[in-house]
Amino acid sequence: MTLQLRVYVPEHPLIRHWLAVARDANTPSVLFKSAMTELGRWLTYEAARTWLPTLETTVQTPLTECAATYINPEIPVGVVPILRAGLVLLDGAQNILPLAAIYHLGLARNEETLEPSCYLNKLPPQLSPETKILILEPMLATGGSIMMAMQEIISRGATADNIRIVAIVAAPPALRKLSEHYPKLEIYTAIIDEGLNSNGYIVPGLGDAGDRAFGT
Repeated sequence: MTLQLRVYVPEHPLIRHWLAVARDANTPSVLFKSAMTELGRWLTYEAARTWLPTLETTVQTPLTECAATYINPEIPVGVVPILRAGLVLLDGAQNILPLAAIYHLGLARNEETLEPSCYLNKLPPQLSPETKILILEPMLATGGSIMMAMQEIISRGATADNIRIVAIVAAPPALRKLSEHYPKLEIYTAIIDEGLNSNGYIVPGLGDAGDRAFGT
């Protein structure tokens, strides 16, 4: 699969461990949710590595003055969890980005047509082009929901260069769609799986992340 966008699958033992826990059909709901929180934390850490805006300055230590680096408070950062399953990644992401604004976006997929519809949109009317946006979407399957989310965010002034996506499992159809429209996008995922079944679910995947996290 040749892609223009950049997809990172961090080789970290904690990511591999929590992915295995999340994949296991025998994992109870409470542990599944914990696994997703941990994956959200570690993947956000990786996504933020070269993405967060910094400010170079100096500080006075107890002994002398030295160079220092802070997160630049003048550059806005927003996190967009795609409801409902994106909520399970939010706690982990907020541990890494505690000062980020949270913009909830609720998307539901029609299980017959596999097309998404929006039932909740808490994005602001206008976003600065320099705003850093992190989208939390556990499953990148057909690409319908993430494409709708990208369109909603960019229509408000954000740029694809400043958007990063954290996903747990990604499949080729969604990655191809994103690559065609947003070649400068960066995605951080725990795994790229082989494809989709006839119902549009990722295989081997981890099932319905929302249902498993919330016990429904």
